Amino acid sequence: MLKSWLQTSLIAAGILYGSHVHAQAKKDIEAIKSMCGCYEVSFNFAETFSPDKDYRFHDNYQSGGLEWVQVIEESKGKIVLQHLLIVNDSIIVKHWRQDWLYEPSSLIAYEGARRFRKQNIKPLKGQWVQLVAQVDDSPRYAGIASWVHADGRHYWESSAYSPLPRREFTKRKDYNIMLRRNRHEITPYGWVHEQDNDKILRTEAGDRLIAQEKGWNEYKRVADERCRLAQEWWQKHEDYWKMVRQSWHKYLAGQTAFEIATTYQEEPLYKHFFEIEKAYTAGEIDFDTARQRVNNLILAVVKSL
Repeated sequence: MLKSWLQTSLIAAGILYGSHVHAQAKKDIEAIKSMCGCYEVSFNFAETFSPDKDYRFHDNYQSGGLEWVQVIEESKGKIVLQHLLIVNDSIIVKHWRQDWLYEPSSLIAYEGARRFRKQNIKPLKGQWVQLVAQVDDSPRYAGIASWVHADGRHYWESSAYSPLPRREFTKRKDYNIMLRRNRHEITPYGWVHEQDNDKILRTEAGDRLIAQEKGWNEYKRVADERCRLAQEWWQKHEDYWKMVRQSWHKYLAGQTAFEIATTYQEEPLYKHFFEIEKAYTAGEIDFDTARQRVNNLILAVVKSL
């Protein structure tokens, strides 16, 4: 009788636990997708601390613009969000990308010096990996955590090493890796990407903290109509960038540790992807030729370690 009661209790607990996980995952998906839409965005960064009393703090960084975010891929356990920046109401800049992966078995970790390593992981129940990609769809960094839904708040917070941000990549030589603490929190007016970052000089002797900074990027929702230009642009360009994503994924799937060059033929890597895109959308090359050029470019800039 005791055995029967115990079995019944365990089954009931399993059903309740499974229902909770399903409800939690549903809330997670709603939170992730709620980051889509048209936004007025403000980017704000300020250095706050340095252990070096003689350190000269750099000026605050402020920027902004109009940004469109949309789901470009969705399958079981995967949601991909693409950001498109609208400049001067006339120019579209393909911006960063977020891949949300539910309970994956691995993630791509940044180690510094443009080197990445695929790490096998055992995520806790309900955890999501957020992989952030560069404008050319190469990997940038990845962190893992659970979405939290409590006290009327909805947020995800994780830490990850990353390359220098684009706003400092060509300007700073005193640090070479960043430890990012990212929080994505949904708000009544949109969402906030909050950051507490360590700027670190990594050498063979170890890591040395140079400075810390606070980041506060606000996404304030506006009418989708204001981002129509970006929506129309993506319809014309999405097949090319889908191919680029697939090419990166196919090649890196077979890599355990690798290095990605930031330049090719003395020009930034992203420029080459954009040039191929321009030639394809202008009808100067067909899709197969564009794909071959993309594959050749990836082969040229990725080095297995």
